[in-house]
Amino acid sequence: MRSWKYRLVTTLERGNNRLMRLALRKGFAPRAFALLETIGRRSGLPRHTPVGNGLMGDVFWLVAAHGMQADYVRNLRANPNVRVKVGKQWRTGRAVLLPDDDATARSRTLPYQWDAAIGRLMASEPLTIRIDLDPEPAPPGTGR
Repeated sequence: MRSWKYRLVTTLERGNNRLMRLALRKGFAPRAFALLETIGRRSGLPRHTPVGNGLMGDVFWLVAAHGMQADYVRNLRANPNVRVKVGKQWRTGRAVLLPDDDATARSRTLPYQWDAAIGRLMASEPLTIRIDLDPEPAPPGTGR
């Protein structure tokens, strides 16, 4: 059964997420946010979820405020292959759920602390997710 906090927060998030998802798709959302693409566990279709920008090199850190209750986390359990859009660039990767990680402590290491603080306030069952990103392709003409 979903908690009252989960039901309240997700009701408020629905409208905001629609606007943020549109802004992220168009590439003009604040840098503190990214777009996570999972594959629907039942439909097999791409699903887009606005998340806090946890990009640190070739790892993208994410704290799911509602843990296993979140639909995108359920999608990740069924298929951990994802894409993450940060700014105007998509990166592919593989998600790993870390239930034994201290999600509150992890959120304090994320690059955009004001967003992480809001996430901690809204969280009902925080869960850390690490996304190991594929290496970025070398820019043309660099010889890498």
